[in-house]
Amino acid sequence: MPAAELERQRDRYLRHLSIERGLSANSVAAYRRDLAAFLTALAERGVTDAAALDADAVRAYVVGLRDREVPLAASSTARVISSIRGFTRFLVEEGLLESDPAEALTAPKLPKRLPKALTREQVEALLAATDGDDPVRLRDKALLELLYATGARVSEAVALDVDDLVGEDGTPELIRVVGKGDKQRIVPLGSFARAAIEAYLVRARPLLGSGTRSTPALFLGARGARLSRQNAWLIIRAAAERAGLTVEVSPHSLRHSFATHLLAGGADVRVVQELLGHASVATTQLYTHVTIDGLRDVYQQAHPRAR
Repeated sequence: MPAAELERQRDRYLRHLSIERGLSANSVAAYRRDLAAFLTALAERGVTDAAALDADAVRAYVVGLRDREVPLAASSTARVISSIRGFTRFLVEEGLLESDPAEALTAPKLPKRLPKALTREQVEALLAATDGDDPVRLRDKALLELLYATGARVSEAVALDVDDLVGEDGTPELIRVVGKGDKQRIVPLGSFARAAIEAYLVRARPLLGSGTRSTPALFLGARGARLSRQNAWLIIRAAAERAGLTVEVSPHSLRHSFATHLLAGGADVRVVQELLGHASVATTQLYTHVTIDGLRDVYQQAHPRAR
């Protein structure tokens, strides 16, 4: 059985993740599973308290993961190492360890996964699935049109306030987006997104917000409060089902499609980097590989001497 003292510290760490860092229940559960196995292995080695936890014990456990009869996948190993490093850093910060025994651990390099983008036809079907005149459909149309027009993350979109819309004569032409690290960027709105947002602001938002205290949030839920990220994801998934899309549609699908379609249309990668709010152009360049794959497919099908 895991050592009681380390188990108590593990529970304190999980509360720290949940309450102070605000991690989701699923994330905390994953940390709990990883650390339960780790503490069990430590107890089998005779490590009964934090003071006895050293680099050799940590290293032996990680090596054991790789030497199992059925080795863990690289992604799973990386997650376990992240869990252990977070826990040992917590023990150092709490003064239970003088130095971090997991500091030297390195996670396996994971292959870069190319983002999945929808085709233009699939995007059109997804957006058409939000057509309607009732307040909820008008809101959903405005949300999805904005996501595809700007490449904003879902979390960035639901964090928008009405004052983040920029334009003259009440017509939204730009939006002010606050991204990672509180970095602001200004992104233009296309004509379809502008029309959808105007219709939502005039015909739907006042109804969704009636009977509640005033809120600056752009997108409102059914009870008049700011729309949550989870509800935005449910809106996207419901639209995908109505559209009959058989491909996986994730919260990032419209962001990926925005970038891929811009690059396929000839946009400069540095411009797309700025629009997406990427700190490094290397991140944006992942989308150029997707575009090249598409060009290669077209070439193979269209050129008479390509095959």
